[in-house]
Amino acid sequence: MQGVGSSFRRTMGLTVVVIEIRELTVEDWRDWRELRLQALADAPYAFGSRLADWQGDRDSEERWRGRLAGNSYDLIATVDGVPAGMASGMVDGAGPVELISMWVAPFARGQRVADALVDEVAKWAAEQRPGELVLEVVESNARAVAFYRRIGFVDRGVVDPSAERVERWMARPV
Repeated sequence: MQGVGSSFRRTMGLTVVVIEIRELTVEDWRDWRELRLQALADAPYAFGSRLADWQGDRDSEERWRGRLAGNSYDLIATVDGVPAGMASGMVDGAGPVELISMWVAPFARGQRVADALVDEVAKWAAEQRPGELVLEVVESNARAVAFYRRIGFVDRGVVDPSAERVERWMARPV
């Protein structure tokens, strides 16, 4: 893994938690695969992909490497050395940078891992395309919606009113 130079120490009561954020390359596909499959199993309601979409015949090194070789900035967070979360920034066309694939493992929730991941993506987004960082979030995922609001994202409305699964656009300046 290639480091992005980010290490955070958070004091949680009497415990110091060390959060490290690392940028992935195509060579880190196994690390990405491990966390992505955990994320899809843990929170299937939060992603456009399903676990089954990435298993069986679809679970190939070539596909995982291809995902990391795109127009994205892919990160993994560790807490005290243990993989704990992931996020990506995606540049597509002329629009703003989008935060995608955001997930934090249950054991690391509430320890500011998500904050650290979003902060790193936001820094990268500002270098790519100053303006806004946008995301889509499932409306029923109240914890995620509250988190994004807490860190400065504002609601921009429903992505597709005719969709079966209601997602909302949110954005914040970068």
